[in-house]
Amino acid sequence: MRNEGTSEEAVTGRGASQLTPDRLGRLGLHDRTKLRASLDSDQAVGPIYWHNELPPFEAEAMGEHVVEATSLRMLGTLAHRDELWDQCYKDLMAQARTRLKQEIIRLGGNYAHVLNESVDSRHDGATGESWLHGRFNYMLYRQPVSG
Repeated sequence: MRNEGTSEEAVTGRGASQLTPDRLGRLGLHDRTKLRASLDSDQAVGPIYWHNELPPFEAEAMGEHVVEATSLRMLGTLAHRDELWDQCYKDLMAQARTRLKQEIIRLGGNYAHVLNESVDSRHDGATGESWLHGRFNYMLYRQPVSG
């Protein structure tokens, strides 16, 4: 998940990344909603609606489901490190979108409406790596069958 040719992160052992000091453009807590919305703007398959966004009126509910996702692992702790949190959150949301799209296809739906999400940080003391774990409750919808 790293951009080649940028100095935003340096790759370390075990597939973990560590931010370099020249990282700019940190996101504040109030910017997380904007981040989530901007990440969904390029979707091509299985529209995902977040929280107060609503699926098409004619869509039929198929059932409520849960999907979990994790971000990439970073060296260091996520507590009090906005840069690490923001990078992990961005990756977590990308992973969640991928998982939601897979579930839309697997379950035969057309849309997912994320009703709530729970994000917490995880840390492995043995490796010094931290990451985010998310749990997303969503309603699966399908287009009504014309007949």
